[in-house]
Amino acid sequence: MAEKEIRSGFIAIIGRPNAGKSTLLNRILGQKVAIISDKPQTTRNSIRGIYNSPDMQAIFVDTPGIHKPRHKLNERMMAASNAAMADSDIVFYLVDATASFGSGEEYIIKELASCKCPVFLIINKIDLILPEQLLPMIAAYSTHFDFTEIVPISASTGESVDRLLKVIEEYLPVGPRFYPEDIVSDQPEQLLISELIREQVLHATRDELPHSVAVTISAMEERPGDKLYIEANIYVERDSQKGIIIGKQGQMLKNIGSGARREIERLLGCSVYLELHVKAKKDWRNNERLLKDWDPTNE
Repeated sequence: MAEKEIRSGFIAIIGRPNAGKSTLLNRILGQKVAIISDKPQTTRNSIRGIYNSPDMQAIFVDTPGIHKPRHKLNERMMAASNAAMADSDIVFYLVDATASFGSGEEYIIKELASCKCPVFLIINKIDLILPEQLLPMIAAYSTHFDFTEIVPISASTGESVDRLLKVIEEYLPVGPRFYPEDIVSDQPEQLLISELIREQVLHATRDELPHSVAVTISAMEERPGDKLYIEANIYVERDSQKGIIIGKQGQMLKNIGSGARREIERLLGCSVYLELHVKAKKDWRNNERLLKDWDPTNE
């Protein structure tokens, strides 16, 4: 008996920092694969999430927020976003309904001009605006680009996300499932774990260390008692920043570790012993060699 014909393909989620791209990906998948923070530029790698239904397999690529690069790290982030757009069957341009149209949107729309696939305008956070504000917003964006579809949603509440999934099914090509149906992400475990730790650092330190933190996994091994031992390094750029993360009598680091361990156990479904170390690497965001060494997706 022939396998049922389905639609499948890749969808890049792009937009300005803090538009809600990771929140949307997690909402579509029904579980957390991308970290969330109210700080801009939280996502640094392209995170792939795989949505399966009886009629469709959609591989969503959550990209770093598009912005003007200021460091080697930012350049790598923008390269990841551009690559995702070039390789996709559909592009979601996600915008924040509470933010006004500005130079950031103009920059992204210029980038979209080279897209050869359908481009959807996804207006997010509609739960935070009045209904009468929506039509003027749609009209304003439509004067700048001929979008294939315009879909207002709320990623945080889930409003109209099911409708969005129905719409994309019309545009994805007929093709095979690229991944088994029980897989929701093809990201290396080490990347997902390091991101969960970095998320807790961002939550704990608030505005003190927005972008100068990196996390690497130095060891992962099974230990007696059915616990997974994980050793991770938290890197900052200056010695003075180490004290912020460690906190008084080590309390801040302890809180970061507790929060991260809970999230990692939820992800992996097993007990975890997490050991964290804080180290300083001067100007790591401009160190191309370190950025390559620390990227778990590099072969």
